[in-house]
Amino acid sequence: MGNPRIAIIGGGIRGRIFAETTHHHPAADLIAICEPDPGRAQQLAGELGVPAHDSIEALLATGAQIDAVVVATPDFAHEKPAIAALEAGLDLLVEKPLATTSAEAERIMAAAERGGGRIVVGFENRWNPLFAAVRRQLRADGHALVSQRALLQDTVFVPTRMLGWAALSSPAWFLMPHSLDMATWLSRAEPVEVYARGVKRVLPSLGVDTWDRVSASFAMSDGSILDLDSGWVQPLGKPSVFEFRFEVETEADAFVLDIDDTGVRRATAERTLGVGPLPHDHRGRPQGVAADMMRDFLDAVGGADLDLPGAEHGLLITRAIEAVHRSLETGAVQQITS
Repeated sequence: MGNPRIAIIGGGIRGRIFAETTHHHPAADLIAICEPDPGRAQQLAGELGVPAHDSIEALLATGAQIDAVVVATPDFAHEKPAIAALEAGLDLLVEKPLATTSAEAERIMAAAERGGGRIVVGFENRWNPLFAAVRRQLRADGHALVSQRALLQDTVFVPTRMLGWAALSSPAWFLMPHSLDMATWLSRAEPVEVYARGVKRVLPSLGVDTWDRVSASFAMSDGSILDLDSGWVQPLGKPSVFEFRFEVETEADAFVLDIDDTGVRRATAERTLGVGPLPHDHRGRPQGVAADMMRDFLDAVGGADLDLPGAEHGLLITRAIEAVHRSLETGAVQQITS
């Protein structure tokens, strides 16, 4: 069998990471970029020496041999390209969340059943060695969990400048799946009910009609509690575009993780800025958890037996974040079906 042949759907920030990682992988071949924006498509495809198409349907119509695709489109736009790929029998890596409604997630899974392809959901923090170390210690100690807490927030740069589609999403859809997946991965428990509160003030005043901040309290299947806080309105003067703090308490001890994207800080006359970590290594290859996740997906498509987050878990996370939004709208506790 030759190298698996990979197409990337979406040419934005994440699509670029996945495309460059595939381009540099010794046992996979990048064959195409699918991106509706002609300028963005041609720039990325030109840099990597592959053809560009405006959709996966256009790529499939060429009859090109493809083994897998990566869907790196906005949160709300996963269903159509995912189903097209899966019905063609291709393996799929799809950015978190799997979908932004459980009905869409279920349709994606049904397409996989019809076509026979594998679904991997991109919960990239599983590739962070800090979280992996805590998970190993929790397994070794065997103490029951009491609570988990996570604060994951972005500066206002993300919804106002980085994302052109923030009004069609929320900090709960964009950020909270990371925290919720990690909580389930560390605890081996599932969310069973949730109560959420939110604020809509800053972003609507800036023309982005979505939540500024969402806090959600979950009851977990092991009897522990989980509190998640995600926001999109931190000031631009923060040293990093995001802040991620995760705490775990057991019956015997506690863990505190501070995750920061700044490996270097630069002080100017006005403020301190994050400068790193560098997105590429000394040979120009992407580095970081997203690139590591992509490399494992490529290895799995090539035949490696790896434990990767799949569709059933992706559906659970989608149902839970759906319940968060129902609670925001109704002001009531919401049950989460598994």
